Amino acid sequence: MPKPVEIKVNKVNNPETLQTVFAIRKEVFVVEQKCPPELEWEHEEDSHHFLALVDGEPAGACRWRKTDLGYKLERFAVLKQHRGKGVAHMMVSTALRDLPSDADYIYLNAQIDAMPLYAKSGFEKVGEQFEEAGIQHFKMVKKRV
Repeated sequence: MPKPVEIKVNKVNNPETLQTVFAIRKEVFVVEQKCPPELEWEHEEDSHHFLALVDGEPAGACRWRKTDLGYKLERFAVLKQHRGKGVAHMMVSTALRDLPSDADYIYLNAQIDAMPLYAKSGFEKVGEQFEEAGIQHFKMVKKRV
């Protein structure tokens, strides 16, 4: 029986940890998914960043930011060796809990493969499929409860 893992997701509050977040995103989006690097690095100063750790080892990253539409969850990335452990679900939960109490419109652009993850957290697909950085996506909006 595999040993249970400890997953922690922490808000980033220093430049060194932010560099770890950027390294994870570079590995997942730029190297693995072949996204153009110039599309990966935008809105960094406007965003609230998070780093996921599995047994103390950097494993994933995400962020949220306020936009003209509402609050957007973005850049969910889990390193290949840590997938399937619940890291992404923990990051979604942590990011949602961190949003301000007045966050009445919460949305994201989901890669098609990740849509079931977001649906488990109460997001619903809206609109037509579209391409972003060469990858097919759907916009998803958090259902109101």
